[in-house]
Amino acid sequence: MNVFEEQEYSKRIDLSLWRKLLGYAKPYRKHLIGLAIVMVGVALLDAGYPVMTRIAVDRFIVPGTREGLPLFALAYAGMVITQAVLIYLLIAIAGRIETGLCYDLRTRGFRRLQELSFTWYDRTPVGWIMARITSDSERLGETISWGIVDIVWGGAMMGAIAIFMLIMDWRLALITLSVVPPLALVSFYFQKKILESHRQVRKTNSKISGAYNEGITGAKTTKTLVRERENLREFQHLTGDMRRHSIRTAVFSSLYLPVVLTLGSIGTGLALWYGGRGVLAGAITYGVLVAFISYTVQFFDPVRELARVITEFQSAQAAAERVMSLIETEPGIQDRSEIVEQYGDVFDPKRENWPSAYGRIEFHNVSFTYPGGEQVLDNFNLTVAPGQTVALVGETGSGKSTIVNLACRFYEPTKGAVLIDGVDYRDRGLLWHYSNLGYVLQGPHLFSGTVRENIRYGRLEATDEEVARAAELVGADTFIARLDGGYDAEVGEGGNRLSVGEKQLLSFARAVIADPVFFIFDEATSSVDTEAERLIQEAVQVVLEGRTSFVIAHRLSTIRNADRILVIDGGRIVEDGTHDELVAAGGAYYRLYTNQFAVDSEIAVY
Repeated sequence: MNVFEEQEYSKRIDLSLWRKLLGYAKPYRKHLIGLAIVMVGVALLDAGYPVMTRIAVDRFIVPGTREGLPLFALAYAGMVITQAVLIYLLIAIAGRIETGLCYDLRTRGFRRLQELSFTWYDRTPVGWIMARITSDSERLGETISWGIVDIVWGGAMMGAIAIFMLIMDWRLALITLSVVPPLALVSFYFQKKILESHRQVRKTNSKISGAYNEGITGAKTTKTLVRERENLREFQHLTGDMRRHSIRTAVFSSLYLPVVLTLGSIGTGLALWYGGRGVLAGAITYGVLVAFISYTVQFFDPVRELARVITEFQSAQAAAERVMSLIETEPGIQDRSEIVEQYGDVFDPKRENWPSAYGRIEFHNVSFTYPGGEQVLDNFNLTVAPGQTVALVGETGSGKSTIVNLACRFYEPTKGAVLIDGVDYRDRGLLWHYSNLGYVLQGPHLFSGTVRENIRYGRLEATDEEVARAAELVGADTFIARLDGGYDAEVGEGGNRLSVGEKQLLSFARAVIADPVFFIFDEATSSVDTEAERLIQEAVQVVLEGRTSFVIAHRLSTIRNADRILVIDGGRIVEDGTHDELVAAGGAYYRLYTNQFAVDSEIAVY
C-alpha cells in the first residue's frame, strides 16, 4: 500500500493564511457586512435582557407597583420579535456564505487540478486530492461562515456586557471580570495542543482516504494476490493512528471547556459574594445584583463560544493549509506570461493567434532528468519529418516513454529544446500544442456517460454524423451497433461496461475526431484481442496518412509498416531504419524481432 508523506505545516495559527482565505470571501463582502450588523444587533439584544430584568426588579417587584408595566411589556415583546427576525437573517446569510465559499474553494481547487503537470499527479495519490477538494473545503466554508458569526456575536456580546456592568457598578464589574486574564492564559496553552492534534487528525484522514481509494481501485489485484489480510492489517494501523490522535484531541477539548466553565463559576461566585455584601450595605440595589448574576452567566457563554471557535479554527487551519497548498501549487509546466498574453491559456484560449502546425519535430541536444531521479536522456537528438510514422522499440526503462512525453510536452527538457516546425514549443502555448495531439494510451480511460459523449470529448462541437464517421473509421461501429442503445449506451464508470478492446477502439475514435497533426500510440494494441488489433491496424493506415506519429509497441509485428523504427537503449538511438533495413542489418532490432517471433510461435503451438 502506497504511503505518501504530506508536507509538514506551521505549528501555530497562521494569520497570513487566514487573510488569504478571507480573500475568497470578497464576493460575499456585502453579506459579511450585513451578517456583522445582524450579529451586533443580536448581541446588544442579548446583553439588554438583564438590563430589562434590573428595571423589572427595581421598578415593579421591589416597590410592588404595576405602573408603567404595559409599556415595559411592549418594549420587551419588541425586543423578542426583533431578535427572532435577526436570528432568521443570520442563519440565512451565514448559510449562503458557507455554501458559496465551499463552491468557490472547490471550483478553484478543481481548476488548479486541470492546470497541474503530470509530475504532480505522479507523486500525489488520488485519495489525498479527494480529501482536499471535499471534506477540507467543506470544513473551511463552515468554519469561516459560522466562525465569523460566533466571533462577531461573542465579541459584541462581551463588550456590551462589560460596558453595562461598568455603568451599573464599576467596582463589582472589575472584581467579576478578574477571571478573564487566567482564562486567556489557559486558552493560549490549550489552543497550541489542540491545533497540533487536529493537524495530525486531518493528516491521518488523508492517508485513510488514499487507502480507501487504493483498496477500491485495486480490488482485483488484492484478490489475485490474496492480500486481503495484509491490507486489513495496514488499514487497521492507519485507523489506529486516527483513533489515537482523535482521542488526544477529544481529551484536550474536554479539559478545555470545563476549565472555562470553572472560571465562569468563579466569576459568578465573586459577583454573589461582593454583590450580596453591597446589597446588605445598601450600596447597590437588588436589581443590579440580579443583573450582575445574569451577566456573569451570560458573559462566559460567549467566552465558551469563542473558545469553541478557537478550537474550530485550530482544526480548520490544518484543512486550510492543505487546501491552500493545492490551490497555490504552481504547475511544473506552464507558459510564460508573454506566451499566455499572445496565445491564451486552457481556460481562455486565443485561437485566432494560433499558427498552423505542419508536423515537424526536432529534439535538439535534449537532456532530461526526472525530479529526484536519474538522468534518462543526455544530449539526445532526433528529427522527424512531417507525416512520418516513427516507431520506438527497446527494453523497459530504455527511455521510449520519456521521448514521447517530451514530444507531447507532458514534461520539458532539463537542457536543450524540442522544436515544432522549427520553433521551441515553449514559445507556443500549451493548449496550442495539446490541441494538435492525438493520444491513444495503453490503458484506455473513458468518462462516465454515453458512447457518443466519449467520442465527442475529442472535439466537443462535432456533429453526430462526424462522431459516427470517426467510429466507423476505426472499426468501432460494429460493436457499437450491438450495444443496447447504440451511440447512446452508457459506458459505465471508467468504461467498465465495455471490454478493454472496445474501450481502446472508442479512445482511438476520440483521438481521430479531433483531427490532430500529431498522433501518439502508447502500446495502443497491447491490451486488445486479435480482431480488435486488426481493426485498429487497418484504421491506423488511413488515419496516419499525412500525420506525424510516434508508436510505442512491444508487438513488433504491428510496426512493420512504420517509416522509421528507432531502437532505444539507455536513452540513446542505437539503430534507425525501416523494418526490412533493420532485419537485414542483423543487429539489436533483428534479435528483438526474431526472439519475439519465436515466443509467439511457441504460444501459438500451445
